[in-house]
Amino acid sequence: MQLQKYAKKAFCVIGKAGSSLDGEGFVQRLWEAANAHFGEVQPLAKQDENGNLAGIWGIMTDFSRQFMPWEENFSKGLYLAGVECDECAQAPEGWEKWCVPGFEYLCAACDEKNVFAAVIQYMKENDIALVGAVQDYTCPQTDKNYMLFPIRRL
Repeated sequence: MQLQKYAKKAFCVIGKAGSSLDGEGFVQRLWEAANAHFGEVQPLAKQDENGNLAGIWGIMTDFSRQFMPWEENFSKGLYLAGVECDECAQAPEGWEKWCVPGFEYLCAACDEKNVFAAVIQYMKENDIALVGAVQDYTCPQTDKNYMLFPIRRL
């Protein structure tokens, strides 16, 4: 497993929101809803200089919406399945917009099983604090998935 440091300033995501209290499989259901209705938010999606989507995000936060780690051993919290957007974009009805504070992250590619547990163990062994909720990122150009572990607020 390779880890890289990655800094990202505050950014916004429009997506379909839910809670771990919605039951097993809720994250998958959010992605299905977001993908099925993507056309509703596609015009709001942030793009890079080549016209590609800037990012597809699974945003996590605690119930206080302070972007702290999920509670009860990372099992309870809120999730937003969506696409990066400009901060001035307004979410259409049935969608939510969350603005994530800037963080420096440890970034791990999701190439192997148990990436989350492996990075948490690495952080414990190296006395690195998790200072916020872990985020899922998919690069639209490569379809490669990453987990971003916040280690410092910007």
